[in-house]
Amino acid sequence: MNTAYITHPECRKHDMGHWHPESPARLRAIEDRLHAAHLFDYLEHHDAPLVHRSHLLRVHDADYIDRIEANSPYEGVAELDHDTLMNPHSLAAAYHAAGGAVMAVDRVMRGEVRNAFVACRPPGHHATRNQAMGFCLFNNVAVAAAHALAVHGLERVAVVDFDVHHGNGTEDIFKDDPRAMLCSTFQHPFYPFSGADTASEHIVNVPLPAGTTGKRYREVFEEKVLPRLEAHRPQMLFISAGFDAHREDDMGQFGLMESDYIWITEQMMGVAARHAENRIVSVLEGGYDLSSLGRSVAAHIKVLADL
Repeated sequence: MNTAYITHPECRKHDMGHWHPESPARLRAIEDRLHAAHLFDYLEHHDAPLVHRSHLLRVHDADYIDRIEANSPYEGVAELDHDTLMNPHSLAAAYHAAGGAVMAVDRVMRGEVRNAFVACRPPGHHATRNQAMGFCLFNNVAVAAAHALAVHGLERVAVVDFDVHHGNGTEDIFKDDPRAMLCSTFQHPFYPFSGADTASEHIVNVPLPAGTTGKRYREVFEEKVLPRLEAHRPQMLFISAGFDAHREDDMGQFGLMESDYIWITEQMMGVAARHAENRIVSVLEGGYDLSSLGRSVAAHIKVLADL
């Protein structure tokens, strides 16, 4: 079984302006690096379908979905907040991003692939039940996890979020659902200035200071994240794969490198092998320095694909 690579051309048309770091160039950088690393042809490629409204309703309020749709502009750019904007293609891109995450779950659960990487944008982990923020419209990884629970009958899933920013939207959506564990490592204090004071049996927030090195990150991950995942025994593992904790990415102030993303992915593969029949769905979140983003995603996918 291969690793599925799921994307869609509409996701390259979502453009919030030439100044905006969450740009279409991110997907081009990833695919260019996959070609350069001779990984692209080893993956099973799929176009992400449009998400069904019923999938979104599991994690977002109906009036919020209506609000996003109503804000979609016919021309120009519409501001949802100062850094989350929509152009005429953004709504379709968001539909495909969430739909790609659902497709990934279905293909993995049917045993057609072992795991999947969803290379879609806009990202999602800051989107709460009723608020767009942090470049995010719909919470793609939450849509996927909720789909696995509702449609495939799983009893326990886990989301591991290694973006440099706290996965506040995912926490908001699953804070009252102990079936879904969230493990979020993030720089603190830092946008969105949440997570440091919230925790529960199934919400594992790990705030870390600016300047955290890969060595320190691994120590904390082994101490605080892995034991909680092992205790939860997730039947499917989801990854909010943000690569802005890379030391070359000036969106944050962490010091991770490709070798650290390889190590994190190896740990996730181990958890999935022990508890989840190897089932992993990884969904792109942040990562804004194009060179380090491409290299880091390629390193992540190489481990997922066992290449």
